[in-house]
Amino acid sequence: MNGGEIIGLIGMLLLVGSWVPQTLETVRKRHCPLNLEFIVIYVTAASMLTVYSYIIGDWIFFTLNFLSALQSAINLVVKLMELKGKIKSSH
Repeated sequence: MNGGEIIGLIGMLLLVGSWVPQTLETVRKRHCPLNLEFIVIYVTAASMLTVYSYIIGDWIFFTLNFLSALQSAINLVVKLMELKGKIKSSH
């Protein structure tokens, strides 16, 4: 692993890690305080970047975007369920 990959790996861990507290809180409280439009755009962008990074063969970029898309998708599902009244938040 070269210096650039190490910097990329650290950046990936920090970015993915930044979503962990929000996602855990969203699941625990069954309430997502994030703006719906933001989440939809984020999930779409991260999913597209996941495909792109797979195509170019960049495993750090792929992992970052896959995990970011996954965590933001969890927030999106909770937000949509909340908006449809299917869950009652405990916030």
